[in-house]
Parts: sequence; C-alpha cells; structure tokens
Amino acid sequence: MTSSQSSAPGARRRLNISTSLRWLLPIMLVLFFLAILIWLPWQARQMESNERQEQLIADTLWVEQTIRFQLGRDEESLRTLGVEIAASSLTPAGLHERMAGMLKNGQELVRVVWLKPDGSLAATSDPLANPVQLTPASTNTADITRKTRRPMYSQPEAQTAAPSAVLMDYHVPLFRGDDYLGDLVATFKASALLDEMVPWWFAQDNQVTLVDRDDNVLARRAAAGPGHGVYTHKRALDLPGASVTLVTDSVKSAPKLLPNLLVGSVIVLSLGLLWSLVALWGHISRRLAAEGALRQQMLFRTAMENSLVTGLRARDLEGRITYVNPAFCQITGYPEEQIVGRLPPMPYWAPEAMSEYQTRLASVLAGKVTPQFETIFQRPNGEQVPVLVFEAPLVDNNGKQTGWMGSILDISDRKRVEELNRQQQEKLQASARLATMGELASMLAHELNQPLAAISSYTTGALNLLERGGPVDCAILKPALEQAGAQAQRAGQIIRSVHEFVKQREPLRQQVAIASLLDGIRALIELQARHSNVTFRAEIPADLPPVRADRVMIEQVLLNLTRNAIEAMQEVPSPRRVLKVVATHDAAAAQVSVAVIDQGHGIPDEVAQRLFSPFFSTKAEGMGMGLNICRTAIEFHGGALTFRANPEGGTIFTFVLPAATAANEQET
Repeated sequence: MTSSQSSAPGARRRLNISTSLRWLLPIMLVLFFLAILIWLPWQARQMESNERQEQLIADTLWVEQTIRFQLGRDEESLRTLGVEIAASSLTPAGLHERMAGMLKNGQELVRVVWLKPDGSLAATSDPLANPVQLTPASTNTADITRKTRRPMYSQPEAQTAAPSAVLMDYHVPLFRGDDYLGDLVATFKASALLDEMVPWWFAQDNQVTLVDRDDNVLARRAAAGPGHGVYTHKRALDLPGASVTLVTDSVKSAPKLLPNLLVGSVIVLSLGLLWSLVALWGHISRRLAAEGALRQQMLFRTAMENSLVTGLRARDLEGRITYVNPAFCQITGYPEEQIVGRLPPMPYWAPEAMSEYQTRLASVLAGKVTPQFETIFQRPNGEQVPVLVFEAPLVDNNGKQTGWMGSILDISDRKRVEELNRQQQEKLQASARLATMGELASMLAHELNQPLAAISSYTTGALNLLERGGPVDCAILKPALEQAGAQAQRAGQIIRSVHEFVKQREPLRQQVAIASLLDGIRALIELQARHSNVTFRAEIPADLPPVRADRVMIEQVLLNLTRNAIEAMQEVPSPRRVLKVVATHDAAAAQVSVAVIDQGHGIPDEVAQRLFSPFFSTKAEGMGMGLNICRTAIEFHGGALTFRANPEGGTIFTFVLPAATAANEQET
C-alpha cells in the first residue's frame, strides 16, 4: 500500500470530523432556541409577576407614608395645643376654635376633647356632642400616658357588626410642672383614614384594609371589588401604643401568556443574536481598553503615592486603619503590615497625648471631625514628630460614607524655623532695648549726676557736723540724711528700670496692670520728657482691669512709642509739647486700649504707607525696626497696633490687648 493510499482514510476521518463539527454548531443553536422558546414565556410571566409585586410594594409604602405623615401632622398639632393648654395661653373660646379648626382640617378626626383627671369633660370641639365614653383600651392608654408622660394611641377594637365604626384615640397627657391636668384626646375614624388618604387610582386597583395584631379587620376600602390574593403586601403603621397594619390586595390576577409569543420570540431572538454578537465584540473591545486604562491609572497612582512626602491614611467607621502610603510609614517609623488592619490605640500615639487621641477618636467616630489639627506621633525609637493632620470623609461611589481619609504632614522643619524666628525676634527685641538705652545714655548720666551730687552734698554736711565735736543736734542731722536716702532711692530706681528693661530672658506672660507697667518706666519717660521740655501726663482709670502680657515687651512698646512722640514734638512751640498716655477698657470686647498721644508734626501719607516696614525710618540715625518690633510684640499677645491723626495736631498710636479674665487664667 502506497503512502498516498494510507493517508486517504486519515484525511476522510478528518473531513468527517470537520463536517460533524460544522453541523454541531447549528444543532446546538437550534437546541438553544428551543430552550429559549420554552424558558422565555415562563421567565416573562415571572418577570411581569415580580414587577407587579414590586410596584404593589412601592405603592403600599407610599400610601403608608402618606397616612403616617398626616397622622404625624395631627399629632404635632395636638402636642402644640397641649403645650398651650398647659401654659394657660388660650381662652375657652380660643381653645374651642382651635379644636374645631383641627376637625375642619382633618376629615379623619371625629372629635377632639380635653378630659380632666377625674374623666370629666374640660373642653370639646363640639359642645352639643354626647358625653365622651372611653373604651377600656383607651382608658388603659390614658393611665399609661399619665405615668410615662408620652403621647400614645389606644388599640382600636374590631367591630363585627359595624366595621366602619371602628375608632382609635390618641392621648396627649397634659402637665403643668408636676401637676397632671388630664388628657387631650383626639379620636380617629379608621375607615376615614382610608377614605381620605388612599388615592382613588390606588383604590381602583387594590383592596386596602387596616387590621390589628390578630388580623381582625378594622377598616376596608374596595372600590374595584375584593382582591384576588395573588399580589399582597403588609406594612405596619408604627403607631406608638397601637398595632395597626396596612394590607393591600391587588385585584389583578396572574399574567397570561401572549398568543403570538412564539413567533415574536423567534424574530426577536434572531435579531437579538446578531445584535448581541456585534455588541459583545464592541463590549469586549471597550472592556479591554478600559482595563488597560485602569491598569495605567493604577500604576500612575501607585507611582504618585510613592513619590509623595505627604502621608495618607484611610480609616473605616470603627477607626481601623485600612490603607497607608509609604510616606506615612516613613513619618511614623512603622511598616505597613504593623499598621493596616489595626484598631486604636495605635503604636505611634505618644503616651503623653493619649487622652487627646482618645477624645479626638471618639469625636471622629461620632461624626464630628476636626478638619485640621496639630498633634505628635512617636516613632519606635522614641523620637517624637510634630505633624499637621487634615481629615475628610471617605465616601463610596453611592455617596455613602465608609470612613475617613487623612493627610499627614511632617512639620518638624516648620517648627524648627518657627523656633529660630522666635529666638531671632527675642534677640532683635533685646538689641532694640540696648539700642534704646544707648540713645538714653547721656541723659541717664545727667539724671544720675543730680541725685549723686545731692547725696554727696548731704553726706558732706553731715560729716562736717560730726567733725565739729561736741553734741550733735539730731534735728539738723536727720533731714540731711533723709534727703540723702531719698536721692539714693531715686538713683536706684533709675538703675533698676534700666536693668529690668535690658535684661534678656524668655517671654513670661502674667497678669500685670497698665499703671504698674507705666510706673516701671516712668523714670525713663520723664527723663526724656524733661530733656526735650515736654509735659508728660498719664490718664489711667483706677478700675482698669489688668492684661495678661510679658511685662518687659509691653514696657518696650510704651517706651518706644513715647520716645517717638517726644521726638515728634521737637519743632513745635513749648506750650503744645504735651505727651499723654490714656488707657480705656472695652468691657464688651474684653479689651484694654492704650493710646500714646502727641501734638507733633504728624505723619505724611507717603510715610504712613511704609511706617511698619522693616528698616524704614525717617530718622537719619534710625534703624527702622522700632515700630515693626512694637507691632510684632503686640500681635504676639493677640492684640493690634494702629495709628491715626490727632484732631488737635500730631498722631495717636493705639495698641489693644486682651483683658485678663478668669477664663484665660485657667487656660494658661
């Protein structure tokens, strides 16, 4: 047998297999269509049935909400009326008018009465009506509302003989303080609830019934006849004290199959198959493109998060960490596997700030998040890192909150810069004080020369008396020594003022009176004033409250402002050279204002725009830092430094400081 002959059977077998496979696909398609033709009618009927049931549930829920909303309005009106009755703010005529108005606005209401504690009638919406007879259930409800002080419904009782006469009472207990005034009782008619609140279109398609806990009928509305029991739904009205359920029963029967469903299904399925192949190809192409784009976005996001210096942290609603980025791990010093999935307390919480963390976590879990705050994290080696935390709600694509997202910034460098700035500012202030003392050196020498010369004169006279020998008249010696002592105290006060002013130290906030501040540098101010032939006046009210401030910093501000005021009056006539320091208290704003007033040449507009700029000065020998330092010192205390023109000529510089109170004492 040749090789060609031996290969022929194999080729035929492959051809048969290929032909069989070629016919297998149409056969499978036919079987598939037959299965579809069998399954589709049943599925369509089932879907239609489910749609009808879902529509009935939705409509029933809407009707239940409508009834509950109207009852809620009536309840609110009754509670409001009860408050006005307890407050005795209504006359009997006004009370009757209010009750009648409620009946007019609410057709479901039968009567509104006020029953006294003994059951007698205090007021009613219909004075001509028969006496009110409460059912045992309503009487029991009145006792419960009196004990609990909460409004409640009484359980309606089914009436076999007259179902349309079922009534339900709503009791609102009336109290004036601890005195029980009785019950405000509104009676609802069960059938009226359905007649007034169930829309006509719903009643045309459904039988609507109110039943109690034992399924006894309380009221029924069947405009289109009884329901078929195919599509039904129950919904409790959720009335406090009463068990009432809304039952709907559709008058529609089960859906029927369409006669021409088979032909329509074949045509639709054939067209649908062709369309589905095209749509499937397009969908697969779009899905592949979307997956590629999503993959690129994920890679881009991962690269971006890894390059951030801002730490990112996600937490769920229980406080459990669900995500951190590498920057957060670098800030805390803990790897991701030791943080993710962990509940508080966290390992990076500093022990001294544990109570702060717990308080803030409780606030976050309660939904009250602080958008921005500073705190401290502690690394495993004990190193503490100051951080700035930003918190925001984390929501999913449905708008539901799933947790909190936080951004954490390491602010160690900022804190170091702030500390350096603070130290530089303190050094600059100390330098300014030394410069001020340098400018006052000649006047200090002249001022100290007078008490020293007087001391020398008095002591020389005393020595001369002692050298004469014989008895010494104390009446002559004592005044000389007293004068020498007074001059020594005067010189000592000047030296102490200079020493306290130039001494370098850390800022210390304490309660200090403005009068005490002024007395501490009065000698230096008067020294400059006398040298320039300026009259100095201080107007400090005796009842002026103290401020909480650093004494030396405020003294520096006062000394700088008064010195500028004295220098501004160098070229004005002597009678106008008056320097005044006036202090006032604004009780509403809890602030103390101090004004330094001169009658000098004033400040030109072009100078006023740059007055507080560093290194700007109108003096040839000035450094241009005095007013800038003054403003910085006042703002450090939470105040402000401003200036304005003096109507009498000159300038008024005013600085404002918070007045010291018991509250800020406790905060400090």
